[in-house]
Amino acid sequence: MEPANRKLIRPSFTEVKEMVTRKTTAAGSTQKKTVPPDQTNAENYYYVKQMQSKTTMVIVLKDGEAITGIIEWYDKGCLKVNREGAPNVLVFKHNVKYMYKA
Repeated sequence: MEPANRKLIRPSFTEVKEMVTRKTTAAGSTQKKTVPPDQTNAENYYYVKQMQSKTTMVIVLKDGEAITGIIEWYDKGCLKVNREGAPNVLVFKHNVKYMYKA
């Protein structure tokens, strides 16, 4: 049996360069950085966790007043805080400076 006459086919150096530049330009135009999500739901998760465990929270307002109580519910703009020995309060989130567990 005679060995088959096989010819090695190699692309020229310029062809390889063209293929590489086509791949990088095509990949560069299609691959864009993903935009981070508008909302991470971390705030919602925190409120739900504190509501379920009925954790006593201290909410400090921008004017320095501190409100102590349990968060009953929340929505996009406010928190309802149940206080012991005092009336329940609806606190607007834009007035909250910070909050922590009592």
